[in-house]
Amino acid sequence: MKSAFHLAYNVRDLTDARAFYGGLLGCAEGRSTETWVDFNFFGHQISLHLGEPFSVEKTGMVGGTKVPMPHLGVVLPLEDWKLLASKLQAADLEFVIAPSVRFEGEPGEQWTMFFYDPSENPIEVKGFADFEGIFAS
Repeated sequence: MKSAFHLAYNVRDLTDARAFYGGLLGCAEGRSTETWVDFNFFGHQISLHLGEPFSVEKTGMVGGTKVPMPHLGVVLPLEDWKLLASKLQAADLEFVIAPSVRFEGEPGEQWTMFFYDPSENPIEVKGFADFEGIFAS
């Protein structure tokens, strides 16, 4: 990995955040205080701070579907994506967009799923069989 992003955003409850990011998503917890906690979000650092989450609206149009904006996302190898999708489906997570493929057979073919964390922060997880397709046009 050449670099990793860092993103800090608000959550309403750190106990819920720990259960969701650490327990359900399987992200390792890092440093923390009474008001924030860091997680290894699939190789990237997110810092979740107590506070009111940012305002979100379904204004992004992707593949004919409106998606929540802004949103956090990560791109995984397709096999890892499939394992996570199965885990989330088995946990009966409510999806904004259920695990599915878009742009099938086209450049940039990708698997995607959208869901919210317990503080209603939207998350997209994409899966690519070939990472060369991430920036395909």
